[in-house]
Amino acid sequence: MIMAVAVPISPAKITTTKPIIITQFPDNPKPLILEKCKTVKDLNQIHAHLIKTRFLSDPSVAENFLESAAILVRHQPMDYAKSVFEKLNDPDSSAYNVMIRALTLKNCPHEAILMFKKMKENSVQPDEFTFPCVLKSCSRLRALEEGRQIHAQVMKLGFSFCGFVENSLINMYANCGEVGVARKVFDEMSERDVFTWNALFSGYTKSGCWREAVDLFHYMLEIDARFDEVTLVSVLTACGRVGALELGEWVREYIEANGLEQNVTLMTALLDMYAKCGRVDVARCLFDQMSRRDVVAWSAMISGYNQASRCKETLSLFHDMQKANVEPNEVTMVSVLSSCAELGALATGKWVHFYIKKKKLPFTVTLGTALLVFYAKCGSTENLIEVFENMPRKNVLSWTVLIQGLASNGQGNKALKYFDLMLANRIKPNDITFIGVLCACSHTGLVEKGRALFVSMSRDFNIEPRIEHYGCMVDILGRAGLLEDAYKFIQNMPIMPNAVIWRTLLASCKVHKNVTIGERSLKQITDLEPLHSGDYLLLASIYSSVGRLEDAIRVRSEMKKMGIKKTPGCSSIEVNGVVHEFFSEDTANPESEKIYAETEKMMKKIKLAGYVPNISDARLEAEEYDKETSVFHHSEKLAIAFGLIKTSVGTRIRISKNLRVCTDCHNATKMISKVYNREIIVRDRIRFHHFKDGSCSCNDYW
Repeated sequence: MIMAVAVPISPAKITTTKPIIITQFPDNPKPLILEKCKTVKDLNQIHAHLIKTRFLSDPSVAENFLESAAILVRHQPMDYAKSVFEKLNDPDSSAYNVMIRALTLKNCPHEAILMFKKMKENSVQPDEFTFPCVLKSCSRLRALEEGRQIHAQVMKLGFSFCGFVENSLINMYANCGEVGVARKVFDEMSERDVFTWNALFSGYTKSGCWREAVDLFHYMLEIDARFDEVTLVSVLTACGRVGALELGEWVREYIEANGLEQNVTLMTALLDMYAKCGRVDVARCLFDQMSRRDVVAWSAMISGYNQASRCKETLSLFHDMQKANVEPNEVTMVSVLSSCAELGALATGKWVHFYIKKKKLPFTVTLGTALLVFYAKCGSTENLIEVFENMPRKNVLSWTVLIQGLASNGQGNKALKYFDLMLANRIKPNDITFIGVLCACSHTGLVEKGRALFVSMSRDFNIEPRIEHYGCMVDILGRAGLLEDAYKFIQNMPIMPNAVIWRTLLASCKVHKNVTIGERSLKQITDLEPLHSGDYLLLASIYSSVGRLEDAIRVRSEMKKMGIKKTPGCSSIEVNGVVHEFFSEDTANPESEKIYAETEKMMKKIKLAGYVPNISDARLEAEEYDKETSVFHHSEKLAIAFGLIKTSVGTRIRISKNLRVCTDCHNATKMISKVYNREIIVRDRIRFHHFKDGSCSCNDYW
């Protein structure tokens, strides 16, 4: 006799639906169970009738009732279904299948696998409907070993030629990272439907096998296999990753020819493909033509602008997204933060951080690390450390970003302390982490510490130094004035030094006014690759700094003859959420007259306080009487003057510059910070300079 089981029902789950009134229980209760059973109360009522009429002993009826209890009655836990299942006498494969399917659907993959094991222990033979769900659970858990065992049973029981079982095997292997095995299953199939192809495409995209996905679609076209819109989404994603623009264009033509433009997912994949292939404007045209745009479409377009380094357009589109009342997701936030970081747009990025908190977006490692990068690149070390400390989970990248951020902001000793803390927390550093700690040593002048860490890489962590690590060591020695040591270090490198290594040494020669090694470095760069404007300018600057003006002018003349143009210095400052850009001696800003007047006033004040212009940093072509004015009108001085006009007294001023800060601007900014009692943070191409009370965080060591 099957006993009724009383299941407690919480008040929150009581429904007001009218109970079923059963005047006469049907001979075949299956339609009644499947069509009328909608609530737990209905289940209880029918359950009682099934027990009373002994219908529950009929396997088909038991299966239908179990299906209602486990699957059809929505938003209910599995407790009732489990209690029913446990009371069944000798449940057959159909009953087990219902339970496995329900547990899989309700995201209980571990329990689904345990139910399958119980089925085997009770000598109940699985059928072709058992395997897809249990394999899906293995896929979700990435339980590869269990998946292999189930595959063996599939083969043993002769279900290896069942299409949907094979598709499930492909999904399982692909999701567990065994794409090669998934492909082997695929290749051995005698017949393949569109779901089979999509299963393999899904595996390739999840595993980042983009080229394989592109080649697979070419093969589909060759054999005239049928594909659908799901296939095309995978193909477009792969095209974007490998730059297969020609195939992406073919897919676009197919979409237009078959009237598929209303598929938002497909159109989003198409615009994402164009963006990743560098055709951002084409992507924007598609975006503007979409009749309906969901958060994924907005995020794809914002991400496209960000990846193309069109940061202002990233932020502008994000503002449009807000106006359209579309809630951003993690992908949106990461792209926006990245653009804020590149622009040095601290106020906008802080608003994004506040928005993340307000909307209670999940504080994932990816989002947390994006915030770390943002605050590091904006020179806000207080916020950088605060975000890091509040991250619920941290990985090696999070630690590395923190260390690099502190190092570039002149807090090398603190960066090294966090490196020690990282090791104490048993987080194994990677090769990028060591670039960060070596940079910390470089910016802080810790030569011996740098040497020790360089040796420790391979000795203690089995990390073979790459060209970047050798470059860091050259920088450490060069910045410290040990130019001969740096030169010998390069000559003794076990790998061929590249132009960047010699360029690093050349930059140090400029700082320490060493003409001989500077000329040798330039010769090496010339042998490796064509010189660019920065190389010429560094050598010209070295000549100028030691009074060899004729040589400096000769180098600049060579640049002119070869058509090599100097990259113009550009400094930007964010005021009230708007980023303003300045170039040396330009008058594009509508308030140029006020800015230049403020600049003149500012320079007079700091000259009275002891500042002496370094005219070697002036334009070489400038006349002698005009050299002082030339250095006064460098882009960062104009940006600082604008900041003094537009911000209140005592407010911190933040500047971003695309080139390295010159000696004159560095000296001037130190004095401005003292005279105006302002903290000024300048991010140049190399690092951050925090100016306060007449001194800089770099200790004049940059």
